[in-house]
Amino acid sequence: ATTSTKEITMELTKPKHLISLATSAVVVHVEVNVWTATRQDKQISNEVTTAKRASADAGKFTQNLLANSPEHKALLNYRQTVYNWLQRCTFDWSGAARLLPTVRMEQFMTELSQHKTAFQKLLDDFTAKYPSIVSDAAFKQGDMFDRSAYPDVQDVERKFRIREFISAVPENDFRNSISGVLADDLAQHYQRQTQAIVNDVMSDAAGRLVTIAERISSACSEAEASEDGKVRRKKIYENTINNARDICAVLKEFNLTDNDELEGARAQLETALRDVTLEDLRESSYIRSRVKDSVDDMLSKFKPLRSFA
Repeated sequence: ATTSTKEITMELTKPKHLISLATSAVVVHVEVNVWTATRQDKQISNEVTTAKRASADAGKFTQNLLANSPEHKALLNYRQTVYNWLQRCTFDWSGAARLLPTVRMEQFMTELSQHKTAFQKLLDDFTAKYPSIVSDAAFKQGDMFDRSAYPDVQDVERKFRIREFISAVPENDFRNSISGVLADDLAQHYQRQTQAIVNDVMSDAAGRLVTIAERISSACSEAEASEDGKVRRKKIYENTINNARDICAVLKEFNLTDNDELEGARAQLETALRDVTLEDLRESSYIRSRVKDSVDDMLSKFKPLRSFA
């Protein structure tokens, strides 16, 4: 008898949430490369462990080649500045890859360019002083100094750079010759995975909205007497107001699940700050009270710890 096998070709249906992600966001990865200017010295490590009668693998000596040069430390610190900025303007996606709402794309590229310029300025300062830094290290390192451990300035400069990688949100349009059972299993897994990503992103966004609203409420509170008996009013910072307006603008276009409660909270915070300047908040107790009442009302009604499915 002859048995014929019918090939089953199926398309796994993409969840609507993934489609909304693909049309409203991109995946970005910003890589900041630096030269740490450290190395492990096996000879010194062996000398120390031998002197302490310890096993050879009991300790390792790390040599700081530049002896904490301020110019070099500034570059290392700026790497963290860039990563902190990236965390603020994007959302979790996968590892170092971050999710950037397209509504923020123009602002993102402008700020990234500014960071690159600032980083290059620090690098120019470092490389200009590099020869003298190495000479100074020769005195600070003493007998540990090894000139061969210090690259030429051109090689050093190539070790520092900022690169960005931007790609579309992958939609994973599967078309495979697979069994119907396997297709169903994959589709269910894909749906759960995508929903988890969306839920995490929207919970993060809602948390940011609440955090900034709480800061505004606190800043608009009535002045209280401190321990020394003096009455001081909390400071209101321009950055706080700008961040509030920014998250409101983003969530207006980036409510992936069309959550009504999130939109209501966003709209109420936006309305509370409409036509209100920093000077108004600092100088007018009436405006501070009005803004605080509206923000507190929003916070009392919005509970972001629930699922955003």
